[in-house]
Amino acid sequence: MYNDNFKFVDTHEWVSSLNGDVVTVGITHHAQELLGDLVYIELPTVGQAIGFNDVVGVVESVKAASDLYSPVSGTVTELNEAVVNDPTLANTAPHTDGWLFRVKLDNVSQLDSLMTAEQYRAAIGA
Repeated sequence: MYNDNFKFVDTHEWVSSLNGDVVTVGITHHAQELLGDLVYIELPTVGQAIGFNDVVGVVESVKAASDLYSPVSGTVTELNEAVVNDPTLANTAPHTDGWLFRVKLDNVSQLDSLMTAEQYRAAIGA
């Protein structure tokens, strides 16, 4: 589930390199387990400039609402409309079909400062 194609931040978002300087962002399996059944997801807008650790949206479950943080800096290029229309995709497939948005990175080297899968597993005690 957490493999080396993914990088992580301690706010439980993941980043996966898509193509050069474009990455895909989502919430981790661990995050969706903590939140429970998701009922609403608010995402940034296409074209929006975002910075590392900026609040860029909200994920709401039947239990709680949680801010969505950007794990990278760049410009939002695409939203996953399927997950906006059916937030449960972030529960059932958080690392595949349940991705949230894509970002064109300001600087690809910022990925080097994010946690590896092994570091993330250790951080969450998995």
